[in-house]
Amino acid sequence: QVQLVESGGGLVQAGGSLRLSCVASGITFSMYTMGWYRQPPGKERELVAYITSGRITNYADSVKDRFTISRDNIKNTLYLQMNSLRPEDSAVYYCKLNGRFNIGDSWGQGTQVTVSS
Repeated sequence: QVQLVESGGGLVQAGGSLRLSCVASGITFSMYTMGWYRQPPGKERELVAYITSGRITNYADSVKDRFTISRDNIKNTLYLQMNSLRPEDSAVYYCKLNGRFNIGDSWGQGTQVTVSS
């Protein structure tokens, strides 16, 4: 039932910016904590940032002061604004909904971000 559709990935030069979007359906979006994760090739998936239903945010140390997570509950959309991108930011980025009660976690399909030096 829950669907998360990501977009906005691509190729960008170091120092550039991208904005990722994740459109959620099949759920009352505003009630759930949402997060962005990333997985570089051959490495483990890691948390980038999350935002609660009350718009409390948290960021990995590696992206603090460069990335901003936000949500639009009317549009059922999660965003990740990425500035000052570095080659080490290159990864597949995934949108995640944190389930609660009888609702399990849901993941998007991922979108590729590649930062060239």
